[in-house]
Amino acid sequence: MTDGVGSWVATAAQIAARALGWLKQAQHHFALPTDIPSDQLHPNEHIKPLNELALLTCLALREGSMGTRETQIASSLIEFAWAQLRQGEVLYEIQREQPIETYPLECYVWLARCGYRHPRLDELAAHLNRLRAGRVLEVVPNRALAVFNTDRQLGLPARVDPTVLTARTWLGGTPEPWAVDFLTLYGMTHTVFHLTDWGAYPDGLPKHLQRYLHAWLPAWLEVYLEAGDWDLVGELLIVGLCLREPDNTPYAWQALARAQLPDGLLPAKAGPVPTDAVKAFRDHYHPTVVVAIAGILALSHHLGAQTTR
Repeated sequence: MTDGVGSWVATAAQIAARALGWLKQAQHHFALPTDIPSDQLHPNEHIKPLNELALLTCLALREGSMGTRETQIASSLIEFAWAQLRQGEVLYEIQREQPIETYPLECYVWLARCGYRHPRLDELAAHLNRLRAGRVLEVVPNRALAVFNTDRQLGLPARVDPTVLTARTWLGGTPEPWAVDFLTLYGMTHTVFHLTDWGAYPDGLPKHLQRYLHAWLPAWLEVYLEAGDWDLVGELLIVGLCLREPDNTPYAWQALARAQLPDGLLPAKAGPVPTDAVKAFRDHYHPTVVVAIAGILALSHHLGAQTTR
């Protein structure tokens, strides 16, 4: 890390490095069961953790802001994810058997962006993209935006109009900021992630929504910091880092640093962590992934700002 990096950025980078270290140590918990056929794997229990691991490692490699050790960890973890998915064959088998499901390609896209391709899955994705069924998905708007971003990243024609979908999301309606709860805010964060491709295209988020978020993100952060909901705090920090003018919130990073355990795990909420390693992983791997992404983006933005001065 270069000299002169602000203390909060150094804290964010340290949190991300520790989180990556914990995820590497917990790597075996991400492994797929070997006694269940691909099309019977549970989306949330089995595929979702690998999807989020692939997302994190792809973003780490995309941003290139972390040190050599962390970059090596990211490279090894995405290799692990690809091997667990049998070089994409698992996702291909699921997508072939469940053609209207969106999660196989949402997982695949992060691997494909890092050069891990499965030719038959690419062909299947292009075929499904052309079907009428792909344009009438029965999903909520922020989930449909995930399909939009997946198509965009795979170089496929957009099946949905992001402008129309954005207007139908909670965020798109710029509602009263107090008319919100945990699940609504979680959906809001993913509206931002998909429209901006996790900060790669800040202008994908309309200007009036950027102004709305600049106004109300600090208030939401205060609420969930006080509640000790570290998972959502991390998600909200990522939202701030996806804006054209990123929001910096040093006090939030300080709170996360205090909450993070010495081994790098970040609890989902304030309170004791299970001593059982399997339960600790199941309950807390997600906020650890989230805070790693947030720290990587924070450092990347800071270093990018330094080079443009």
